[in-house]
Amino acid sequence: QVQLVESGGGLVQPGGSLGLSCEGSGFPFDVYAIGWFRQAPGKEREAVSCISVKEVSKYVESVKGRFTISRDNAKNTVYLQMNSLKPENTAVYYCGRGVFGRSGVEAYDYDYWGEGTQVTVSE
Repeated sequence: QVQLVESGGGLVQPGGSLGLSCEGSGFPFDVYAIGWFRQAPGKEREAVSCISVKEVSKYVESVKGRFTISRDNAKNTVYLQMNSLKPENTAVYYCGRGVFGRSGVEAYDYDYWGEGTQVTVSE
């Protein structure tokens, strides 16, 4: 069955960096877009970044220049490198598999989700 597993979260100080990974299985990874979303306590899930089959990437404005998304289809993995982290980046980060043929920044553009990984930015 389709599975997505996130890893790499943790506790980091403001200004620090973290790298997240999303490994997919149970589907042909190279023909689907993958997106990263996050959800902070008391807030709705929001898009962070996505990468298309052709490796075109999109970012929300608040992370542009600080976060980088990439994919390695040979490893069925999408990465999110997060630099210059801020306390407001604290959230559970989820990766999602794009609906076939789509590469968007809305939750309805994704049909499967991982369980998430916690990122905490604090002194």
